[in-house]
Amino acid sequence: MLSHLPVPVVTIGLLLCSNLFMTFAWYGHLKFPKVALWHIVVISWLIAFFEYCFQVPANRFGYGYFNAAELKTIQEIISLSIFMGFSVLYLGEPLKWNYVVGFALIVAAAFIIFHEW
Repeated sequence: MLSHLPVPVVTIGLLLCSNLFMTFAWYGHLKFPKVALWHIVVISWLIAFFEYCFQVPANRFGYGYFNAAELKTIQEIISLSIFMGFSVLYLGEPLKWNYVVGFALIVAAAFIIFHEW
């Protein structure tokens, strides 16, 4: 079904979906501090199931076109991008300048990983 699309498009698309679920599984509960921890754990596990339904195919499909280090780098960049938006839009936290600079340094690291010297 997805085989007619370029590998990077499928891989990155699946990783985007995966990281949306992951971010909600890991951090969505922070808005509900009064909910019992065991409820939060069960709900997070259920959400994380869908994260894995996207993450595993993304890595399976992308591996070979990308190596494992590249896949992990893509995942981390996507994860941080989604988390920055999530923390501002969902949690209402400010986006501070040092977060942006730190993120830019991680993007610079990704540039190094993807370029042969």
